[in-house]
Amino acid sequence: MAIPSNPFQSLWQRLPAPLQNRYYLTLVVFFFIMIFLDRHSLWTQWRLQRAEQRLENDKAFYEQKIKDAQEEAEDFDLTKEKFAREHYFMKRRNEDVYIIREKK
Repeated sequence: MAIPSNPFQSLWQRLPAPLQNRYYLTLVVFFFIMIFLDRHSLWTQWRLQRAEQRLENDKAFYEQKIKDAQEEAEDFDLTKEKFAREHYFMKRRNEDVYIIREKK
């Protein structure tokens, strides 16, 4: 049994026929680097796309919260007395307050 002069020759012989073509092999290596190892790889782009979508969802959620808070603030300005009576159980002089809570 003779030892080959090039140690990679035996590995090269074991590769499937399309991978023995050096141009095809170069393309495979290039695409592997572009998909997984590059700074702007497809994997990174996918993760950034997911993060962007999450941030857009958060933005819509908080815009809705701001809108609700502004409406509540406007409502509060119109009905300060009602708000104080309901939340802090305040009353006027010579007035009785009865608290009735509904069961949920």
